[in-house]
Amino acid sequence: MPKKILMLVGDFVEDYEVMVPFQALQIAGHEVHAVCPNKRAGDKVRTAIHDFEGDQTYTEKRGHDFTLNATFADIAPEDYDALVIPGGRAPEYIRLNERLIEIVRHFAQANKPIAAICHGAQVLAAAGVIKGKRVSAYPAVGPEVTAAGGEYAQIGFTEAITDGNLVTGPAWTAHVEWLRQFLAVLGTKITHEEAAGAKA
Repeated sequence: MPKKILMLVGDFVEDYEVMVPFQALQIAGHEVHAVCPNKRAGDKVRTAIHDFEGDQTYTEKRGHDFTLNATFADIAPEDYDALVIPGGRAPEYIRLNERLIEIVRHFAQANKPIAAICHGAQVLAAAGVIKGKRVSAYPAVGPEVTAAGGEYAQIGFTEAITDGNLVTGPAWTAHVEWLRQFLAVLGTKITHEEAAGAKA
C-alpha cells in the first residue's frame, strides 16, 4: 500500500541525498512531500555536492536547485506514514527550528519509519530520539550520535543499518542499501514479472 512520506530539507542539503530518495520513493509508488522551515511549496532550496576525492574530509561544491512541493507551516505530522532526513549542510541549521524538532519526535514516539543519511543524524540527535539505538552517520557526526545516547555504527560507506523503525547510512554512497532497507521497513515489495512474449 502506498505511503505518505515527509522529507525534511534545507538550503545546501546534499544534492544526491535529496534528489535520489525523493525520486526513487515516488518510483516505488509512494507520495513524498519535501518541506523546509520558512519556505512554501514552489520555493527552492540550493543543494551542495559532497564528494570524496582523497582528502581527509569530503569536498563541497554547489549543486542543483531543488523545488519544494509542500509548505512547512501547513504540515501535520500525523498525516504522514514515514520520515526522511537527508544530509549535507542543511541539518546543522534546520535542527534549530523547534517545530521541526517536534515533528521528528512525533515520528519517533509513534514508532513510524524514519530514514536518515549522512549528516541527517544531527537532526535525530538534536531531537533526542536515538537513545539506545544503533545509528550510522557520516563519521564526523559519530560523536554527536554518542552524546545523544545512541550507539554509533561504524559501517562501510556502501552499507546501511536498520534498528527497529530507524534506517540510517553514512553517505550517499550507501543509497542502494539504505533505500532497500527503508523500503523493507515501509513494507514495500517490488516484484518482477516476465515481459509478454519473452522466451522461457
